[in-house]
Amino acid sequence: MATYSPSAAYHSVAAPTAPPFPLTALQKLALPVGAILFDVLFWHERMALNMLVYTVFVLGVSVAGLPRTAPQWRSGYCWLLLLGTILSACLVAVYASGAAQLAAVVSLAGWLGYRNQPHLRLVLYAVFTGLLNLGPATQRLFQLLRLPANLSDRVGRGWFYGRLLLLPLVALVGFHLLFVLANPKYEALTTRFWEIVGEALDLLFSRLSVPHVLFFLLGLVLTAGALLVLPIHYFIDRESRFGEFVQRQRDRVASLGVRRPDFRTDRFPPLGLRREYLIAMSLLVLMNLLLLVVNLIDISWIWIDFRPSASFDLTQFVHEGTYVLILSILVAMGIVLWFFRRNLNFYPRGLPTLRWLATVWVVQNAVLAVSVGLRNYYYIVYTGLAYKRIGVYGFLLLTFFGLLTVLLKIWQRRSAYSLVRLNMLAAYAVLLLLAAGNWESWMVRYNLQPRFHRVDYGFLLDMPDRVLPELAAAASTLVGRELVQENNYNQWVALPETEAQSRLHQRIQNFRALEAQRHWPSRSWADWQAIQTLKANPAAHVSQPRP
Repeated sequence: MATYSPSAAYHSVAAPTAPPFPLTALQKLALPVGAILFDVLFWHERMALNMLVYTVFVLGVSVAGLPRTAPQWRSGYCWLLLLGTILSACLVAVYASGAAQLAAVVSLAGWLGYRNQPHLRLVLYAVFTGLLNLGPATQRLFQLLRLPANLSDRVGRGWFYGRLLLLPLVALVGFHLLFVLANPKYEALTTRFWEIVGEALDLLFSRLSVPHVLFFLLGLVLTAGALLVLPIHYFIDRESRFGEFVQRQRDRVASLGVRRPDFRTDRFPPLGLRREYLIAMSLLVLMNLLLLVVNLIDISWIWIDFRPSASFDLTQFVHEGTYVLILSILVAMGIVLWFFRRNLNFYPRGLPTLRWLATVWVVQNAVLAVSVGLRNYYYIVYTGLAYKRIGVYGFLLLTFFGLLTVLLKIWQRRSAYSLVRLNMLAAYAVLLLLAAGNWESWMVRYNLQPRFHRVDYGFLLDMPDRVLPELAAAASTLVGRELVQENNYNQWVALPETEAQSRLHQRIQNFRALEAQRHWPSRSWADWQAIQTLKANPAAHVSQPRP
């Protein structure tokens, strides 16, 4: 007969289940270190060199935690985002520009998303996966901060060992007091030690505030989202439904969705595939003819012999004309995608004709995009560079790539998912390209060329500090020019030369004071080079103009 044992009954109770996704030793060490590093690098600091340091830390811990046989190393997207993350973080440390900062954040989130789900192919889904990981990572962080279930046992064990150490600690304090009284050097060393401890405590409590504590918690959450990998299957499940090519659907439903009434049965049967083909062919023929007329006008007017008159409104010609033409190109691409999205890709009789008509239309839209680029070019030639002009060329690069992918859809029966995937990769490449350029310095050099009599100097003065040496070096060339700036009512007003030099002098003084107060996490290579140029180059010095 078995006897009852309280101890046996106690041990027979099932142990509490372990929390899901246990942390590795590396993660346990890197999580507090990363939170402290985030606080040190970003508290009251701008994103510059600190972004590179924090990114290297996150990537180092992430890569060290991946085994060599992990599927991430076999994914070209993971390698692309890894290299893009390193490149963009370096560009932030070099320029600290908004484009570089955006590219760094997107790249890091995308890399973390691919580390979470290496089989993803859409870059945007990878970015969303990396950002969405913050939710379960924060929940896992709260699980780590909860008190353990066996707290009473741990407290009892700690009290037992504490009593054992009580006598050695009393002896240590006693001998310490004797050495302080007997050895002046030891007394001085002890005094200095407690002074350092007091200074550290003063510094700690002086920095403690509610916003600082909240900022530290934010860094802890972001670090947990970057280092703790908890699988997010939402976007990979959605992506698994899409294919690279259009599949023929035998549901007897046309792809256009236009219906005609049947008054006998009061039903609306779908439009036949042949009728959809006739509509598509008619539309493509008519639109090709219309676009041919527009392109011939643009080729004869803009491409060959463009000579604007004195009263010609170049701003309206570029701004409104460019936006309308870009919108027409997007609509044209949408129409082609609409007709070739389903069973019309498998229509045997008229598919070759329809493909050639669509190809001609895509080529004509490429010609129209060249006309847009020429409009933008003439605006730059006559008025100077600006952010929007650079943005238009970046958008045109994506447009040409998008038109190329539309041709792939027409001739290879690519799906809309395939086009989105390819164009997202192109958009990411353009983002890195925009982040890699020192656009502000190039704009200053171009806009201050002697051939420009009228200069939007207010726009140049509002640029980042790294362009100040360029502005200071060209200050002597402003004599006799018409300096203008745009007011709050989008009107051009004159900017006197004395006021321009005064504002430039004030910008340089503020930049020197700001750079002297900045800590190393907020520094960038371009700003450091600018301040060194202002110190070393006498030609780059602008004196305070006399009133």
